[in-house]
Amino acid sequence: MKHSGRASKAANRMLGIAAGIVVALALALWLAGVPPVATLGVLLGPLLLFAGFNAYFFRDPDAVVPRGAGLVVAPAHGTVDVVDEVDEPLIMKGRCRRVSIFLSVVDVHVQQAPVAGKVTRVTHTPGLFLNALDTESAEKNENVLIGFEATEPARGPVGVRLLAGLIARRIIPWVATGDKVAKGERISLIQFGSRVDLYLPLDARVEVGPGQKVVGGETVMARWGA
Repeated sequence: MKHSGRASKAANRMLGIAAGIVVALALALWLAGVPPVATLGVLLGPLLLFAGFNAYFFRDPDAVVPRGAGLVVAPAHGTVDVVDEVDEPLIMKGRCRRVSIFLSVVDVHVQQAPVAGKVTRVTHTPGLFLNALDTESAEKNENVLIGFEATEPARGPVGVRLLAGLIARRIIPWVATGDKVAKGERISLIQFGSRVDLYLPLDARVEVGPGQKVVGGETVMARWGA
């Protein structure tokens, strides 16, 4: 699938940075007179633990996208904690349904397109880094807003807002305005704990509720209204 392997590359970059820090510390300790064996004992354990966590965090399973017309799938892996109505002026142009998903540090952090269609907007907005558990973070935190014009069937706009959190400090979109995407296709990566909001037209029938775990690209979040 498109963008497969990009999360692994991000993991390798993080591991390379960590290894570079360990090498620098080892050299500093050696110059300070600490025996090499003791240096390895102090630094190798934390590096191995980080390598294990890094591989787990950046895992990126292929989505088994459900078949059927009119389905909107989860844009992220995590737990639904808000289903409400909000005003979203840039993509939805007014009142819409919002389904908010909280991603803990143990969830998969690759995001998927909720619908098949065309990317109409990718907008980065600087902001704060409030705890993503707080729904207020949706209004104040650094974020990337991605808009889609849905096809299969041809319907109105759908929006996805990728939010940074207290620990998540980097949002990496993999799509650009004008791109065509398949439902369930990988679209972005958020590094370390965050929130993803899904914006839907008011006539969409939401099929998930607070407390429900969802799987990106697989769980049916909503169906288009008649």
